[in-house]
Amino acid sequence: MKKSLATLTIMAVALVIAAQFVTIFVIQPIGAIPEGRTVIISRLTNLNFIDSPDAFCEREMGSVNLLCRGMVAGRVASQATIIARLPYSSMLYGISTGGKSYDR
Repeated sequence: MKKSLATLTIMAVALVIAAQFVTIFVIQPIGAIPEGRTVIISRLTNLNFIDSPDAFCEREMGSVNLLCRGMVAGRVASQATIIARLPYSSMLYGISTGGKSYDR
């Protein structure tokens, strides 16, 4: 019992520390990326732990449009280090946007 509690505590601490240095970035399926993508990247300023171009545009610009999506995705691609590439996750996308869904 003590061993599993210690393991759980260590895992929780590791997750909190990792959340300070990485972002789970979710790209909704759109024309350029029809299957969508989830990437784990090094943390950039102004990005949340779980974020997406749509959530960033809504938060910073007040609306979502194709130009803003492209600019955010381009900035992330050029400035962040990609740690892992994963399939698109609609659940993580929903978390990033606060449950909102935007047109593709």
